[in-house]
Amino acid sequence: MAGIKDVAAAAGVSVATVSRALNDHPSVSEEARGRVLAAVEALGYHPNVVARSLRTDQTRTLGLVTSDLLNPYFTELTRSVEEQARALGYSVIIGNADERPELQDHYIRTLLDRRIDGLLVAPTDGGSPLMLDAVREGTPMVFVDRWIPGIEVPVVRADGRAAVRDLVAHLHGLGHRKLAIIAGPAVTTTGRERVEAFRDALGEYGLALPESYIGQGDFQADSGRRATERFLDLPEPPEIVFAADNLMALGALDAIRARGLRVPRDIGLAAFDDIAWFIHTDPPITAIAQPTEELGRAAVRALVDRIAGRPAESVALPARLIVRRSCGEPALEQRSDS
Repeated sequence: MAGIKDVAAAAGVSVATVSRALNDHPSVSEEARGRVLAAVEALGYHPNVVARSLRTDQTRTLGLVTSDLLNPYFTELTRSVEEQARALGYSVIIGNADERPELQDHYIRTLLDRRIDGLLVAPTDGGSPLMLDAVREGTPMVFVDRWIPGIEVPVVRADGRAAVRDLVAHLHGLGHRKLAIIAGPAVTTTGRERVEAFRDALGEYGLALPESYIGQGDFQADSGRRATERFLDLPEPPEIVFAADNLMALGALDAIRARGLRVPRDIGLAAFDDIAWFIHTDPPITAIAQPTEELGRAAVRALVDRIAGRPAESVALPARLIVRRSCGEPALEQRSDS
């Protein structure tokens, strides 16, 4: 089994430098840290975590409380977090809140009891005294995808406003004027932000967003199905349904097909959060894609900086519109997903 001296020899550095690199000491250059991490990976070196935690008061473990692991977006985000953490010498313990605030706080409490070095959270609601207390007590924390106003920690998220504006411009160009949205929970920042962005974009074209065209969802497929059924029962159903996440879009698609209707012949469908399945539906679904892998990597880097006492800024990466054929687009307009 490889030891720390073997890692030092392979990386061409001292044993002390290996130790500092694995503990994210700011005195180690990025080039040296990269050589050390490459040697650790190549040799399969496993530090004695228990002994090191006693010496340094660190466990080299991060906590991730994700909103819903059944949501393909959060599944991909979690994988990216794990990969980046592993590359930096950390393990990740995951708690799935299942969009339930009480489960979220249960996992946060459990992770803190396990002496994690830092915490990544995609909040399920708009307030958590437990998280606020953890930050006040000095727990390094970063919000990813969503955030809680009033808790001053870095936020790593996608900025979807420009992409929503691009979507509305695209739909307007296709001749659509009756546009509805299935919104996420109003207690979440993403739930509120996507509705606001949609309403603002419609306003740029002189279009209103009547209350009857706002369906309240919960980022789950069943809520997308129920909201779409209500839209279809209106005296003037919308021409397009925009679901504010991928699972609600799949629920909307189920509701449309259950009525014997076809997309986009009878009603169009677009989604926030692109997933791999959308290119395999008939027709493929026009969607807004978030830079999920980049978000996961950036969140881990920000958290490791916080753990090491280095400054960490909030990050907002742009989302982008992917045009397919679920809103009545001509076939030649379809763009590559690559």
